[in-house]
Amino acid sequence: MPLTLDTYRLLGRSGLRVSPLALGTMTFGSDWGWGADADEARKLLDTYVERGGNFIDTASMYTGGSSERLLGEFTRDNRESLVLATKYTMLRREGDPNSGGNHRKSMFASVEASLRQLNTDYIDLLYLHAWDFHTPVEEILRGMDDLVRQGKVLYVAISDAPAWQVSRMQAIADLRGWSPLVALQIEYSLIERTVERDLIPMARELGLGVIPWSPLGSGVLSGKYSRSDLGGSAVGSPEGTRKNVALANDSLTERGLAIAEVVKEVAAQLGKTPAQVALAWTLQNPAVTAPIIGARTPEQLEDNLGALEVEFDAEHLARLDQASAIDLGFPHEFLEREMTRQVVSGGLTIEARR
Repeated sequence: MPLTLDTYRLLGRSGLRVSPLALGTMTFGSDWGWGADADEARKLLDTYVERGGNFIDTASMYTGGSSERLLGEFTRDNRESLVLATKYTMLRREGDPNSGGNHRKSMFASVEASLRQLNTDYIDLLYLHAWDFHTPVEEILRGMDDLVRQGKVLYVAISDAPAWQVSRMQAIADLRGWSPLVALQIEYSLIERTVERDLIPMARELGLGVIPWSPLGSGVLSGKYSRSDLGGSAVGSPEGTRKNVALANDSLTERGLAIAEVVKEVAAQLGKTPAQVALAWTLQNPAVTAPIIGARTPEQLEDNLGALEVEFDAEHLARLDQASAIDLGFPHEFLEREMTRQVVSGGLTIEARR
């Protein structure tokens, strides 16, 4: 059945209702050279909300803070009806090592800054933005729980972290009665499927709703690039152009373009656009709650929303899967071998847990 933005879903094992597509606002503000100005950003938000959307994604460092500031201005009259998600971790002041990272000082300072910029008393969903490999997990979890107890944050989540650390954190939170993680934000698209090895199965097992970022593979799956765009160097910064972001994310490659060609073929058969097909594919995974769409213009947003109406048949899904398939590696492929199954279960058929 086709979805709509007001076909709300529960986020992880929480009772929070969110739309099946989240509106990403890394495009809000032209500070990085490729985003939408204030007027265009307002149109994007209004279009999304008018269609029933309620799940807004931002971060403390997006467009140098302009994303949060614009959202704070745009949501003065309907703040309560929206689910605002932001993130902490990224460096906020050059030369100050404590203005970034996963630790408590960075977390609390970033949240206070986000509250001011978003012009709100609370954040619905706070993500740890990226793993820093230094901060003890107990420090992170206790800090998050303190923010929840203070009422400054309602739910906590994590993004871009190793599966074993996330699972460890969820176990510790459960054992100590701290606020559990309810969502996992990760890169997931037809170009980036390695998260199917451990991150997505882990999220499903532990009750985290999966929120894919870059479901269009930095725009490559929309069909906007060709082989003439390959080559050159990408600076390690989101500033400059969208092409720079695609190169830096390793999405704009020979493999990525080959997958995009298959997406275009399937889209033509379905009478849809490549972007709609690529977005709709992520929604086929039962662990996925809401992919993040990062449109820069109202026209792009309308096109992205059309993904909710895409219906695949088995042949189309098989073609997309074959074009983008990855090796799951050990132990997954070892455990699927006939010899292993014979040793473990004697070849008996055992119905999977639902």
